Amino acid sequence: MKKRTIQTSDAPQAIGTYSQAIRVSGGDTVYISGQIGLDPVSMEMVAGIDDQIHRVFLNLTAVAAASGGNLSDIVKLNVYLTDLGNFQKVNEIMASYITAPYPARAAIGVSALPRGALVEMDAVLVLAE
Repeated sequence: MKKRTIQTSDAPQAIGTYSQAIRVSGGDTVYISGQIGLDPVSMEMVAGIDDQIHRVFLNLTAVAAASGGNLSDIVKLNVYLTDLGNFQKVNEIMASYITAPYPARAAIGVSALPRGALVEMDAVLVLAE
């Protein structure tokens, strides 16, 4: 098994000891690290839950593209929310970025996220051959 680091300036740079994503050769699987609502240029958090959800999907899109894929390649999506009351907003906004068949997904309520984020998502992609 070979691992290749995925890196793009179109998504926020890692703020810790992790890669934006890792692509595993052989199975063409990509593991995208958690994305929060950071603007990749300013590295500042966008304001409000709606804008953060959109920014997260834009960040996921950028990392997926850097890996050679897109959001339709997501097979598993994990959503972390500091307020599960925002779950419906995630559903509504997600439908504008991802179409059926939808990936498997989990939504997890958490007490806090890095940089005061309201939402974070990570994903697993399987790239078409």
